[in-house]
Amino acid sequence: MTQVTDKGRQAVKDIADRNQVSEDAVVTLLHALQSGHGTAAQFNIRELGGMGQWSKGGMTQVGDMFNDGLKRKVAVLCAELAKLLDSRDIFAEANEPQDYNPDGSAKPAGGSNWWPDGLGSPSSTGGQNDAQYALFPDQHRLAVKQGSTVTVYDSGDHTISGFSQQQGSGPQSLRFSSQHGQISTDDLRQAGP
Repeated sequence: MTQVTDKGRQAVKDIADRNQVSEDAVVTLLHALQSGHGTAAQFNIRELGGMGQWSKGGMTQVGDMFNDGLKRKVAVLCAELAKLLDSRDIFAEANEPQDYNPDGSAKPAGGSNWWPDGLGSPSSTGGQNDAQYALFPDQHRLAVKQGSTVTVYDSGDHTISGFSQQQGSGPQSLRFSSQHGQISTDDLRQAGP
């Protein structure tokens, strides 16, 4: 696990004090966000309701499902920590070159994106287990990578704001929040090449 620098420790302490949570919980959440490249986190922190997840697009889930106050607290913590990750001196090896896109998502080997050319820059990206997604609302496109297979969907009139993955495998297990409720990739039609 990457070590937090002294400067990073002070920032963690400030965030922990401001949000009335332990420093250990904040450090664990910071590492979860680091693994999600600042755009998503999966965690299991007892103090924060057990198992949970957060994504930059606005989705927050906590194990204590009906505790809206805790859900807000986790969302605030993750947003603050995602901003903190932009600081290059938060982790001990922060001076090493980073292979990240401007939105914080990891660049694949070779520096190109995993989604097809021509879609531009996504408004949000994320992933869980073996699935990744990139959302392109201006083009009404949602790119999903499952293993090495990339499929592009027409998002139609859906304004996608959150992501989750049901147990199981395959693109059908991906779920998204839209103004029409929960949708899956099965609810969308594939876009042509």
